[in-house]
Amino acid sequence: MAERARGDILNDMLTERTTLVQFLIEERRRHPGASGELNRLVLDVALACKAIANRVAVGALGGVLGSVDNVNVQGETQQKLDVLANDYFLRATEWSGYVAGMVSEELEQPYRLPECHPRGKYLLVFDPLDGSSNIDVNVSVGSIFSILRAPNPGVDPTAEDFLQQGSRQVCAGYAIYGPSTMIVLTVGTGVHAFTLDPSVGEFFLTRESIKIPSTAKEFAINASNQRFWEPAVQRYVSECLAGRSGPRGRDFNMRWVASLVAETHRILSRGGVFLYPRDSKQPAKAGRLRLLYEANPMAFLIEQAGGVATTGRERILDVVPSDIHQRISLIFGARDEVERIAEYHCQPYDPPTTLPLYGTRGLFREAIG
Repeated sequence: MAERARGDILNDMLTERTTLVQFLIEERRRHPGASGELNRLVLDVALACKAIANRVAVGALGGVLGSVDNVNVQGETQQKLDVLANDYFLRATEWSGYVAGMVSEELEQPYRLPECHPRGKYLLVFDPLDGSSNIDVNVSVGSIFSILRAPNPGVDPTAEDFLQQGSRQVCAGYAIYGPSTMIVLTVGTGVHAFTLDPSVGEFFLTRESIKIPSTAKEFAINASNQRFWEPAVQRYVSECLAGRSGPRGRDFNMRWVASLVAETHRILSRGGVFLYPRDSKQPAKAGRLRLLYEANPMAFLIEQAGGVATTGRERILDVVPSDIHQRISLIFGARDEVERIAEYHCQPYDPPTTLPLYGTRGLFREAIG
């Protein structure tokens, strides 16, 4: 009886809800000439995400918390789950014949497939575990991925083959490992969210054609870097903080999770704007986030959801990469807010002094009066 009940529940779920597999098949039917290889590659990525979700979920019970005695190409201490997640992505996708090569945040050079595996027509770039600094405190983390066409299918790609503008992505998305595991992706026909049902091991479509409201009441930025921000960002944030009594005429809430996936997911869920701008803290770097496997996939998703993604001066998807680990500034979210910030980058602005001695009613001004 119990077995029959479980079977009925499963049948109802599969009948009433669209699985990720079904969604991809329907998308392929819109393009009769498609080979189906992109679909299969996306499903391989989803398999890697399921495996990562399982390891994240067990936390300390699985012995995967803490760091390893190694620093990655970014100069960051690798967490155990960083290494494990990277390996899951490689193992899940390298054998299929759908990819020609891969780039990962955790690898200095493009990953060359084992000689025994065929080379496909796609390139996969990914951040296997975004927000890994949050692992030990049990805050949501995620994975980010982007798929490009290989300029020379069937052969090992060069590093230059990966240096494609974000506008040339054929698929991008992320997985978020939180109270539920979700994959949010686009294949250029809108943004769609799929939630993993662990009881059957399937991702089911739970949000379709996601759209970001054009205005916002939340912004996300690391306020500890305020003293290093450019004037345009100083102006925007100060106006938001002024609330109803300021030039914006309404109150804003400030958020910061230190996970690009979590920040993006919140904005796709309820709107807002995210800022990780260029600043003077490290003048030699054009930003903090990586263009190929962080900024580009998120920009593709945001634009497909009706939002805007920019460096402050240039559309993210128009930037021509110069290095596989190139860093860039990233501002994205509600169209009206991001366009306002971009306009501020074109206008002069002198931040008001925070020193009361030289304020409008300061000691010296009173003495002169």
